[in-house]
Amino acid sequence: MSIDSRQVAAGLLDAVPFARTLGIEFVEVAPEAEGGVRAVVRLPDDPAHHNHVGGPHAGAMFTLGESASGAVVLAAFGQVLDRAVPLAVTATIRYLKVAVGPVLATARLGGVPAEVLAELDAGRRPEFPVEVEVRTEDGTLTSSLTVIWTLRPNR
Repeated sequence: MSIDSRQVAAGLLDAVPFARTLGIEFVEVAPEAEGGVRAVVRLPDDPAHHNHVGGPHAGAMFTLGESASGAVVLAAFGQVLDRAVPLAVTATIRYLKVAVGPVLATARLGGVPAEVLAELDAGRRPEFPVEVEVRTEDGTLTSSLTVIWTLRPNR
């Protein structure tokens, strides 16, 4: 699988202007084993995005994680955007520690792309998880997300 990281980043930032507003940066979008995909995105430290305890606001952290998961979905399933729309169905987030400084979200596809595409090809609306870890630049885990995505077939 070949992934054009710049195209994925541009597509996501075009579709989600709020990610641009926060200054989210795309560090890496890369293939993994069994057709999986990993994406790493960065939220710069900006006092305008801080909360009452001095770290990034929960909404900024959520947007970072969801943006990383969206990059994974676009990279893994971009070839079917002409016949299906990717949508986040549910998301859960756990805030574990106050983040200080810039943070990085690493997202990984939780399903096998071929299985997801087989469901879509069979006329079903597949759902699949994308797991995300958010860490400070020194590697401290600050939050984790699970975003359940679907590919809604165009009718």
